[in-house]
Amino acid sequence: MKRNSKFKEIEPDEIFLDAENAPDFNTNQLEGRITKPINKKTIFSVGLVCLLIGLTFIGRLGFVQIAKGQTFFDLSERNRLQKIPIISPRGIVYDRNGVELAWNREEEDKIIRSYIDLSGFAHLLGFVGYPTKDKAGFYWQDNFIGKSGIEKQYNDTLAGQNGMKITETDVFGNIKSENILAEVLPGDNVYLSLDARLQNKLFESIRDTAGGYFTGGAGVLIDVTDGSVLSLVSFPEFDSEVLSLGQDTEAILRFNSDKRKIFLNRPVSGLYTPGSTVKPFFATAALKENIITPDKKILSTGSISVPNPYNPNQASVFKDWKAHGFVNLAQAIAVSSNVYFYEIGGGFEGQPGLGISRLEKYARLFGLGEKTNIDLEGETLGTIPNPTWKKEHFNGEIWRVGDTYYTAIGQYGFQVTPLQLARAIAAVANNGRLLTPHLIKDKTKEEILLPIEDDIFQEVKNGMRMTVVSGTATSLNFGKAKFAAKTGTAQLGVLKERMNSWIIGFAPYENPKFAFVILLENGPENIGISAQMAAYKFFSWMVENTPEYFQ
Repeated sequence: MKRNSKFKEIEPDEIFLDAENAPDFNTNQLEGRITKPINKKTIFSVGLVCLLIGLTFIGRLGFVQIAKGQTFFDLSERNRLQKIPIISPRGIVYDRNGVELAWNREEEDKIIRSYIDLSGFAHLLGFVGYPTKDKAGFYWQDNFIGKSGIEKQYNDTLAGQNGMKITETDVFGNIKSENILAEVLPGDNVYLSLDARLQNKLFESIRDTAGGYFTGGAGVLIDVTDGSVLSLVSFPEFDSEVLSLGQDTEAILRFNSDKRKIFLNRPVSGLYTPGSTVKPFFATAALKENIITPDKKILSTGSISVPNPYNPNQASVFKDWKAHGFVNLAQAIAVSSNVYFYEIGGGFEGQPGLGISRLEKYARLFGLGEKTNIDLEGETLGTIPNPTWKKEHFNGEIWRVGDTYYTAIGQYGFQVTPLQLARAIAAVANNGRLLTPHLIKDKTKEEILLPIEDDIFQEVKNGMRMTVVSGTATSLNFGKAKFAAKTGTAQLGVLKERMNSWIIGFAPYENPKFAFVILLENGPENIGISAQMAAYKFFSWMVENTPEYFQ
């Protein structure tokens, strides 16, 4: 059949399909579904969002690469290149004989500060704080820092100077290279005047004598020729290495909770009533002021009585510890007669006294109640009682003769440090040279010359020698070495049931080399244990084991 030429060709989609001839669509897979075209508005919106996102990324990239480019470059470099301090080892601390007292050891690439494994050194040497890192591993403290004792006093000498290295790492933190930027300068060593043998043995003697009866103790040995400290002991003590490391929290808690004040450096910072140990100084004052002659005797019947200002019909009684009979100056020192020193201190009947002003003058002349200026932290002053002090502490009360009496025997408000007493008795031993004690070996001597004649000191020294030969310190009457000494007992508390026990002195008697002070702190009265017992333990050992100190 011939097609009509005026009609165009029929397209296949224009032919109506017969339902019987419909293809077999799988409608479960969306076959045969008519798809609608995407709306132009939708396309525009999606394009706009993509454009905004692209612009944001481009802007941020520009900010990072251009505005903050150098900052992030520096951060990247620091992540790749790190400057790490090389910790400087501290200097070593030696005693006068070259014995190591504090040194360094390596442990797992760390420097550990170590201390001599003997008792008696903790307060003297002190402890340190370690270099410390934050959680990210960076040092926020990159030096050892002395916290107390010699470690603190001579920290600048011991510290040295840290070095510096630069380390290159990859993205995984692996070290690729290391270079030293600055070399380590180790700290300088320190040489002490201390004798480690004496330090350890004096501590043990005080500790073993104190037992569980006394709350603490102190000991000092000082060279009377130049002021160098041979021993400076405080009991009880802590552990320097434990405090330095700071890891043994149980031990540190025990130190902090110890009622005996374990951190108190007693020779330097402890204040104590001196008792009869002040008598040699006031005997010196009485001779210098012509209050009494060496040979004049004063009768001690066991007490003296003076009118009571509040009740004239009832006398105030000032007791001696026993009746001594007639005693001269040397004998009064040897037997420690309170009556003798009451009378030369405050006067009685026909015997003139020094009076409180001159008692205070001579106490301070010998350095009592004053800092010794030792090269160690924490030194305290002390108290010499006087009228002004009494007014301030006793609601304006006036000073009375009884106050002078008690001051003359080292009681009332009198307080000194053991180091002050050691310095003072050294000045008696060397005939009036008040030395500045020091802990550094071969340090230049510093001294003050006291305006007191040698013959006066000799009279006092005779009394102190008599104390050892026939007086209150006969346990020190050794055959191989001659000691001179003075004992003292200071009563404590309202009921006088506690006491401090003292012994001070020097040796050898004819040519003194060292002065000493030993204190047992706060023990029960009449216990039968005294500082003299600790002195005997120590000096009997010293005579046999360190004879050079007696030659």
